[in-house]
Amino acid sequence: MADDREHALGEIAFCESILAKGGQSVLTETFRETSSIAAWEHYPPGDVFDPSSGAQWFYHCHPAGEDVVEHGHFHCFVRPHGVDGPIHHLAAVGVDAHGRMLRLFTVNQWVVGDDWLDAEGTIALLPRFDVHMPRPSYLVNRWLTTIFFAYEAEIADLIRARDQALADHVAPTGVEVRQDRALEVTSEMVFEVQPTPEGDADADADAG
Repeated sequence: MADDREHALGEIAFCESILAKGGQSVLTETFRETSSIAAWEHYPPGDVFDPSSGAQWFYHCHPAGEDVVEHGHFHCFVRPHGVDGPIHHLAAVGVDAHGRMLRLFTVNQWVVGDDWLDAEGTIALLPRFDVHMPRPSYLVNRWLTTIFFAYEAEIADLIRARDQALADHVAPTGVEVRQDRALEVTSEMVFEVQPTPEGDADADADAG
């Protein structure tokens, strides 16, 4: 298992390095199909869905200036019964403007409006997040897939912490806890990211 994790971490770095060689990042590739970027819109347009695995994802960014560190995040789902079936949110991957991973986190149901599954049901779907599609970039899809493989145990812990946060949260009278907008992020794991060297600005993604 340790060897598998090390291989997966190496594959994440490999995807990033291949993109960087061309002056690209997971974000510039995600935005390949659009000429303008607007906060909270889904990218790529129409999301990415793999009919073989049921994995689905989209990226959206924050309004310019709202967050000086996190540019936006990839929301990752599984539709275990196909494109017309229920959709279940697994976790999100927050990145900076260079596409470098800042955090993994879970959200309350109202944030994405998915079909709710409890922690163990959601965790059982983690191996299904396996995206082999050409758009917007196979390297982006492989990068996301491998994150879920490398950090599967940590994501499982985040999902269990999500349910505990919901159990502990006291919502206003008459408000269901999963619809309480006072509770958005339910758990997170933060990564330490090294400062970007001067000259890497060309790979930045601009929101607005």
